[in-house]
Amino acid sequence: MGKESSASPAVGRALDILVRLAQRPGPVRASALARDLELPRSSVYHILSVLEDRGFVVYVPSEKAYGLGVSSFEIGSAYLRQEPLERLAQPILQRLARNLGQTVHLGILHGAETVYLLKERPAAHPSADVPLITDVGVRLPAQLTASGRAILADSSDAQLEALFSRPGSFVTRTGNGPRCLRDLRRILDRDRSRGWSEEVELVSEGLRSVGVAAHDHGGRPVAAFSTTWSRHFGDRDPGEVGEVLRRGATKLTLSLSGRAPLAATSA
Repeated sequence: MGKESSASPAVGRALDILVRLAQRPGPVRASALARDLELPRSSVYHILSVLEDRGFVVYVPSEKAYGLGVSSFEIGSAYLRQEPLERLAQPILQRLARNLGQTVHLGILHGAETVYLLKERPAAHPSADVPLITDVGVRLPAQLTASGRAILADSSDAQLEALFSRPGSFVTRTGNGPRCLRDLRRILDRDRSRGWSEEVELVSEGLRSVGVAAHDHGGRPVAAFSTTWSRHFGDRDPGEVGEVLRRGATKLTLSLSGRAPLAATSA
């Protein structure tokens, strides 16, 4: 943070401030913004004044701090309306389904659940006839799905604690799967080290899935491609499937102006 744009330092600083406010759970004092972003206090106050005039930030007198304003919310809402993630992922999803010869999904994390946004089914291929419950809009426990695990593998430890520390977090569908946070962390460590996640008969008996996550500009996982096939159809190498999905996830990451997490970059 705190790096200035070569074209317009003020614009770069303003964006840094907005991103910082978006990362915090509540309002932030100007002095804290100046310290965290290594900016002069006078510059921070000036930028905040401009952003406040245009509705991007609001001043909270009781806390002597600043939070995001309605204009920032409107931009976020416009992002959701335009569905850029789905639009960018759709052609990649189509190529993956064609190359793999089997159904491929795009999933995101919503709380402790995987939500499927897109589904691409290849034409005229036997493995495409495998009946799947993972349709668009379906939600499943994230710790049981390949796409959910791919996202969780690159999530922070604090997020894992928040999502899975409540009683009853570790439900099962087939009687298998992690039973506690320690089990899940061990699985995610393995997935992170090899670069892809896998579930075998955790969602549906006889089926196997592999997933790989795409990342945003901060290296945070935002979505995952996953594919599912019958364990009794052929003898697919999950590592090879994972590599195909990884190439697709890398393309989506680049389309989102994202980057791989540091651990993956140095591996």
